[in-house]
Amino acid sequence: MQLLALNGPNLNLLGSREPGLYGTSSLEAIRDDLSERAMALGVELAWFQSNHEGALVDRIQAARGQSSGILINAAAYTHTSIALRDALLAVAIPYVELHLSNTHAREPFRHHSFLADRAVGVICGFGPTSYRLALEGLVDHLRSRS
Repeated sequence: MQLLALNGPNLNLLGSREPGLYGTSSLEAIRDDLSERAMALGVELAWFQSNHEGALVDRIQAARGQSSGILINAAAYTHTSIALRDALLAVAIPYVELHLSNTHAREPFRHHSFLADRAVGVICGFGPTSYRLALEGLVDHLRSRS
C-alpha cells in the first residue's frame, strides 16, 4: 500500500514559524518520524510540500493509480481552495485532512474547510502527532475495506 502525504503553504517553515502555535518540530523531522511509522505499518509513504496551489493539484492528479490514500495538511488552502477539493474528488482517493493546530479554536475564517465533508476523517490540534494519528487512521480505514 502506498500513501501520499501532502503539505501546503508555509509548512516548509515549521520549527521557526510561530513556534508557540505550531511547535518546534521541522517539517523534515515530522516527515522522518512519519516515514518510520509508515514503515512499521508496512506501507510506503510518498511526501510532497508546496507553497503553490497548482503544484498541489498536479501532485494529487499524479497520485491517481499510484496511491491508496492521501494525508493532506492543506494549511491555509483548507479554507480557500475549491481547486484542491475538486482534485481530491476527481481522483477519488480516500483522504484524511490534518492540521497541527486546532483550527476550531482559532480565527473564525479557519473554522470552515472545503475538504472536511468528503474526508475519511479530520485530525487537528495534536501538533506533529496529528500526522501519526492521521496515518494510523487512514491505514486502518483502508485495510478494513480490503
